[in-house]
Formats: sequence, structure tokens, C-alpha cells
Amino acid sequence: MTARALKVPGIAYGGDYNPEQWPEEVWAEDMRLMAEAGVTMVSVNIFSWALLEPSEGAYDFSRLDRILDMLHAHGIAADLATPTAAPPAWFFVEHPDALPVDKDGRRLSYGSRQTFCPSSPAYREAALRMVGELAGRYADHPAVVMWHVHNEYGCHNAECYCDVSAEAFRAWLQDRYASLDALNHAWGTTFWSQWYYDWDQILPPRATGAVPNPTHQLDWRRFSSDALLSLYEAERDVLREAAPATPATTNFMVMYNFDALDYWRWAPQLDIVSNDHYLQSADPESQIDIALSGDLVRSLAGGPWLLMEHSTGAVNWQPVNRAKTAGELRRNALGHVARGADGIAYFQWRAAKAGAEQWHSAMLPHAGTDSQIWRDVVQLGADLRALDEVRGSVGAAEVAIVWDWNARWAVELPSQPSGELHFQDLVRAWYEPLWRAGVAVDFVRPDADLSSYRLVLAPSLYLVDDEGAANLTAFAERGGTLAVGFHSGMVDANCHVRLGGYPGAFREALGVRTDELFPLLPGESVGLTGGGTGVLWSERVRLAGAEAVASYTDGPLSGVPAVTRNSHGSGSSWYLATQPDPATLAGLLDLIRRDAGVEPVRKAPEGVEVALRRGAEADYLFLINHTGRDAEVAVAPGAVELLTGKPAAGSVTVAAGEAAVVREPRRD
Repeated sequence: MTARALKVPGIAYGGDYNPEQWPEEVWAEDMRLMAEAGVTMVSVNIFSWALLEPSEGAYDFSRLDRILDMLHAHGIAADLATPTAAPPAWFFVEHPDALPVDKDGRRLSYGSRQTFCPSSPAYREAALRMVGELAGRYADHPAVVMWHVHNEYGCHNAECYCDVSAEAFRAWLQDRYASLDALNHAWGTTFWSQWYYDWDQILPPRATGAVPNPTHQLDWRRFSSDALLSLYEAERDVLREAAPATPATTNFMVMYNFDALDYWRWAPQLDIVSNDHYLQSADPESQIDIALSGDLVRSLAGGPWLLMEHSTGAVNWQPVNRAKTAGELRRNALGHVARGADGIAYFQWRAAKAGAEQWHSAMLPHAGTDSQIWRDVVQLGADLRALDEVRGSVGAAEVAIVWDWNARWAVELPSQPSGELHFQDLVRAWYEPLWRAGVAVDFVRPDADLSSYRLVLAPSLYLVDDEGAANLTAFAERGGTLAVGFHSGMVDANCHVRLGGYPGAFREALGVRTDELFPLLPGESVGLTGGGTGVLWSERVRLAGAEAVASYTDGPLSGVPAVTRNSHGSGSSWYLATQPDPATLAGLLDLIRRDAGVEPVRKAPEGVEVALRRGAEADYLFLINHTGRDAEVAVAPGAVELLTGKPAAGSVTVAAGEAAVVREPRRD
């Protein structure tokens, strides 16, 4: 959070409100029901461009005027969106070159949302003109407490391969490299006769006959993220000039396989960091994804953040869209609050009866108020009011996991030793045992300040620049414990292999040297001493100062170290040269964290999620029971359970499928 704070008391509660989709006689009912549910803030105007500007330069704000006045009259704050995620049809008729082009050279049509080229001058001009009109009209409106810039940048148009984008890409490259010699060296263009003699010869990595240059592809991902960021910054600056004290945000999407944007670069540009999160129906333990994404967003924000979109039930865009089970809506919401969310919002307030998202759940479902979803929504409003004092409290972790979008993009490029490596899956595999053990976790970029941590984990860091590598190894030298996963440290910032043996940048700190990689086929595994197995990966490791903790027991590498520990400086470093099975990995991480002196937030029965937020005068212990049986957890003397308001005499019982939030005296 910045000095431009959100002026909504307590934990903000609400969702996307789209009254323009309904006759005005429905709006009064919306106000009455929002009061019943405890709604305090709604996002409005997200997809209203066509209604606000029916033709170029002709504006009609009369409907939005009435909506904002109505919200203010009923004490509901507005998160006012710039409607630039969905330009109207007339814009594309007049500016067809603003439509995006895919990798195969097909120009897409309008008729959906986010069908614009991020580098289009015509789009930028029209968008900023709209934002200027909006800012000038509503900068001082008493309902407006936050600007919602655009919506889910890059969700459908993260990359455009048109000629305008090619020109913008070349300008970005000239700024990055200054000279063609520097670019040719960084890209390694002596390979396959790719040397460039003129900037105009460089194109986006469009569909071609063979594998494109990896650094070319990586820089394209960097450029595409920056192109969208420049649009955000341009809109934000217009809004900030009109209303300097009003915070601005845009909704991130850090999970569900969305990897288009480097949010470490984006987060410092937001006054308040917010995120959209939706469950994956195929994930049997989606509560882990909620925790992981919440910890990641809190780390991006450097403190509390806002959940801008979630679902009360099913979504509409997965192959099968499941409804939520009893108590799941409440557990999901409190799971986000436990990880630092100071606001809970949903898409959307009233379920649509028409349009592409008519089968997406809402706070007020198609069935109306005689529904379980509505009863759960009203109950959640009461829960969040009971947690008002939690707002502003922060997390406290001694473990950090390294998360880097450049490394993620690079490891998932084609022509890797294995196409089975997926960054998010590898990180979650390491995160999950810590979550189950109740160990608090932050996420960090490779060059972050690590002085407050005892243990740093790098499950997947294929690409790391020199600064990041030096920072991580220095952490161990100064007494920290560093654990590194296989295929990490292999290439530098330009995707060039670090020569001299693997794992490249971390070879000396880990006290090992690998001369050949043996990735495993799908379904293949290798035995490990101690009874476990490894999948995905193996490699021929030679000890160079480290000691073997576990070795392969079969296959071509039988007897070769698979897990090692090294004393490095005054600290220690661990290397996992395979992906152990879940139970074995959990045991190793338990051993590693104990070696680092890290303890869980609180011991709790299996299946009870534990998280801690720390306030100025109290600690807030979140206990979420994901099992079908009651669970008892010890708490500090003088504790109070906030959802019920009842004192907790040394312990609290969390009913099956329920949650408890316990205020405890603050401890150092």
C-alpha cells in the first residue's frame, strides 16, 4: 500500500457491478440487497465504453452519473474503472489496423473483449481520450475511492504480431541494446545464419519453419509485458493528474497458468496491488492454489492487497465448471484474507442473463435470494465486518521462495532437455509441504533483500542473471540456508548456457558439478536411497565439496548423488538433482527447514490450514479446516475468536469445513 490509501473502512466487500445490463427499476433492488449483504465497495464501468462514447468524440455520461450518485446515496464506494479493455465496434470500423494479429499472421476480429493491438497508436489515443473525459468528470465525485485501470491486462491480447508491433519491438530493442552488435551478441545470431545488419530486418517471433531463437523469444515476452505496462502507466498518469490523492490499481492474474506479464515490474507502478483468482475445477486441493497465489500477491504488494475478482460458485470458461461445496465460499474468502487481502470482491454482483458470461456465478445468482449462494454471501459480509481490525496487518515469514517471470518464460521455451518442466508446477510442489506444515512463506525475486529470511528456496530458476545469482549465493555465505532445484542457474539473462558444468551459476555454492543431464520420460522414475523415487529429471552429479544426502538406486546413474548438502561460508546449500515424490520431497523440505531453524506458525492437525497476520497490537491466527472432522488448536492465553466474539481459553475448536480467526496478544 502507498500513501494513496483506499478510503473504505475495514475489509472492503463487494464485486463487479454492471447495472447497465439491467433496466433501471432493478437498481433500487440492488441497493437494498447490497445493504443486506454488507457490500461496501463495487467496481463499475469496466466494460461500458460503447455506452459512454456511442461515436467518436460524442459522449453520454448520464447513465454513469446516475449510477455513481445512487451508490453514494446508499453509502457504497465506487472503484471506478476506465472501460478501455473493450473498445466499441465503431472504433475498429474506423481503425481496422488496431485489431491484433496472431503468430500465424491472422488478423483477429472484434466482437469480444481485449481485441486490440497493445502497440496501436490509434488505440492509445482513443483510450487516453476516454480516460481524460472520465477523469475530468469524476475526479471529485464523492463515491469514487479508487481508479480501476483497464481490466486484466494481457488476458486475451498479451502478444500482437502485426507490423505496428514489429516496429514497437524494434524500438524497444534499440533502447535495450543500443547497437546491433550488442543485440547480435545477446541473441547469439551467428547460429543458423540469423545475424542482423539492419534493425528493420528484425521481426516478432512469428510462425516459422523451425524453432525460433530462444533469446529472441524471451525478449519478445519482455517487450510484450512492457508494452501493456506502458498503457497502464499512461492511463494512470492521466487519472493521477486529475485526482492526485485517489489510488489506482489494475487487477493482476498471478495464477491459473497466466504468465504473460512480469508482475515484479508492474507492482511498483500500482498504488494498491489487486488480483483476480479463480479455482481450477480439475484441482482437487485448490485451497493450496489460493494460499500460494495469496502469498505471491502479498509479496508483490509488500503488504496488504485486494482480491478484485473471485467466484461465488462455478465459472464459465473451463471444460467443466463445478459449483462450490458447502462452506467452500467462506473458506476461500478467508483463505485470501489470511494471506493479506484487505478486500474481497467477486465477479460479479448480479448474475447475467445474457452474454458470454451468463453461466458465471455471482453474489446474487439467477435463483435470487432463495439460494445457498445468497445465504453464504450474506454470512460472509457479517464475517468480514467481524474482521475489521485485521485490516492493515501483515505477514511474517522466515522462508522465501524465488519466483521469477524471466526464468518461467525461459524454462518453458521449446528445445529444452525436457518439455515436461512447468515452472508453476515445480514451485507448487515445493510450496505444498510448507503449506501443509503451517510454515509461513514469502516470494522474492532473485535480487531481493534476503536479510530477514533463514531459508531461501529456488525450486526452478533455469535463468538467473549475475546479480541474482550472486545475491542468492551470498545469502548462504552469510549464514542462511539455500536450497536449489534441478535445472537451475543454467543460463544467464540472455539465455546463454553458463559453461564449465552444471548447475551453472550455483555450482560452486552447492559444491557439486554435473557434466551430463538425464531427463526422465513421462511415467519413468528412479529409486532413491531411503525408499523414495524421483521423476522428471536426473543428472550425473559429482561431489565437489558437498556431501550426498540421497543417491539414485537404479538406472544408469545408480550410486550417483541425487540430493546433496554443502557448507558454504557460514551457511549451507542444498541441491535436489531430481523431483522427489511428494512424500520424499516433504521429508527433505522438513529436514532442510529444521536445518535452517524454521518452525511452523502453529502446530495443527493435518488438513487445518494455518496462517498468521501481525498487527501493531495483536496477532491474528487464521485456522481453516479443510477436513470432515473437528479440529482443536492451541492458542495463547487471553485469545478471542473474532468470528464469534467468544474468548478462547487456551485452545479453539474449528468445526469440520469451517474457519476460525483468533486474536492473540502480539508476540515478538
